[in-house]
Amino acid sequence: MGNMTTTEVQTDTELPARLNEGTQAPDFTLPAVNPDGSEATITLSSLTTQGKSVILYFYPAAMTPGCTTEACDFRDNMARLGALGYTVLGVSKDPIAKLQKFRERDHLSFPLLSDPDLTVHKLYAAYGEKKLYGKTHVGVLRSTFTIDTNGTIELARYNVRAKGHVESLLKKLG
Repeated sequence: MGNMTTTEVQTDTELPARLNEGTQAPDFTLPAVNPDGSEATITLSSLTTQGKSVILYFYPAAMTPGCTTEACDFRDNMARLGALGYTVLGVSKDPIAKLQKFRERDHLSFPLLSDPDLTVHKLYAAYGEKKLYGKTHVGVLRSTFTIDTNGTIELARYNVRAKGHVESLLKKLG
C-alpha cells in the first residue's frame, strides 16, 4: 500500500517536477507592486527580451520573520545584483494589499508579485511536499531561480534558508 501512495504523488499534476539548470523558464504574467507603490503587471519574457537577467524568488508569506529577513537581504544587495545585470522579483501567494504593506514597512526596492492561486509557484515546483516533524505537508517551498536573457534557468535552488541566501547567490553569480 505504501508504494501506491508514492506513485500517486509522482503522477499528481498538482506537484510538478523540479526545474533544472539549462531548461527554459516557464513564462508568466502576474500582478505586482513596484518599489514606488504603483501597481503593474509583470511578464517574465518581456523582461528577458529587454536584455534583463532575472532573479525570481518564491517565499511563503509577506511580513513573516524569515521572509522579511530574505526580502531585506535582497533589498540590501540590490546594487551588487544590479551590477551583475539582475532584476529581482519576489513572488508569494499574498494579495496585492498585503504586498503594499510589506513594501512600505520594509522599504523594498524590487517588485513583489502576487500569485494567489499558486499557478506560477506550481510551474516552478515552488509548491510541493515538505517534511515537518516526520509528517508530510504541502506548501510553498522557499526557492530561487536565476534566469538569463534567453529565458534559460541558470540556477535553481529549492528549500533555501532565508538567512545568508543572497550572499551565497552572489558568490555563485559573481
